Amino acid sequence: MAEATTSKVAERASFWDRVPRGMITVTVAVVGLFALSAILAPSSVTKGPLLGMLPFASVLAIAALGQTLVVQQGGIDLSVPGAISLTVVVATHEAAGDDSRLLYAGLVALVAVLIAGSINGFVIGRLGLNPIIATLGMNALLYGVVLWLSGGIPRQTTDLLAKITAGLTFGIPNAVFFAVAATAIVAVAVKRTVSGRRFEAVGANPVAAWAAGLRVRRHRTGAYVWAMVLYWLAGMLLAGILNKPTAYQGDSYLLPSVAAVVLGGTSLLGGRGFPVATALAALFLSQLDSFVLALGVSFAARTLVEAFALAIGVALYTVDWKAIRERLFGARRAVPAGSSP
Repeated sequence: MAEATTSKVAERASFWDRVPRGMITVTVAVVGLFALSAILAPSSVTKGPLLGMLPFASVLAIAALGQTLVVQQGGIDLSVPGAISLTVVVATHEAAGDDSRLLYAGLVALVAVLIAGSINGFVIGRLGLNPIIATLGMNALLYGVVLWLSGGIPRQTTDLLAKITAGLTFGIPNAVFFAVAATAIVAVAVKRTVSGRRFEAVGANPVAAWAAGLRVRRHRTGAYVWAMVLYWLAGMLLAGILNKPTAYQGDSYLLPSVAAVVLGGTSLLGGRGFPVATALAALFLSQLDSFVLALGVSFAARTLVEAFALAIGVALYTVDWKAIRERLFGARRAVPAGSSP
């Protein structure tokens, strides 16, 4: 009987050891936020606001998944706004409201961002350029193309794209299904495949991975390319969700995409990533924005709230709290026998 009880306790401990800390933290945060919203701002959890929030949460989740892949390789992608904005502009301007041209416009946008991702991956993974400098420069280049194509003038999306991305299925926004599918694909690819495990190994320790015969440069380059595919999907969804998106529609996805990655428990130093936790963190950030908006908080204050959430996420997963406690309170030293305290 005692052995059976000990075995059950060991199994429970083993289960909780396998669950990422970020997954537990962000799940508790999401549940707590929705409970707090229901108490302090009930209007933010009614049907209308939820249906308005979920599509944008889905876009953020997909963009954050792309950022997760890059962060897993110890980098950061500052070209998220440019990639999403370019996709939006190409999807709306090339299609020009014609449903028959939507597929062509989508493919053109995909090719454009894949070229950008390949350049990012080459100069960072192959040439060793700093990710911040490289992706910041690429973001400026993408915005230059955006302004060249659009002239800063927004155009209306096509009816077909609006129906696909902004419609409802079983009462749920279609964008949510895209986000769930993208999260599942990324999670399986990273966690359940040989290539995914090698990808995480390269991000955790590039030197050891190189010594083991893994192709470090290829994995680092691939992270930026696959991230662009996800930014493209996020941009296509955004182009359909909004009736007439602007040329700068991607601007609001840089800080939140990084915040979702950090809150999901992925280390900024690279290594293991947690796609499902990242997607839940995107939901948390989107509902947090809806919550503070329902409270009547200004846009500047909402931006500060996002920055504060990012700071909390960094502190939760990177700060050595045990060392801080020892510095603040000190460790008790053993008093030798026979000596006075």
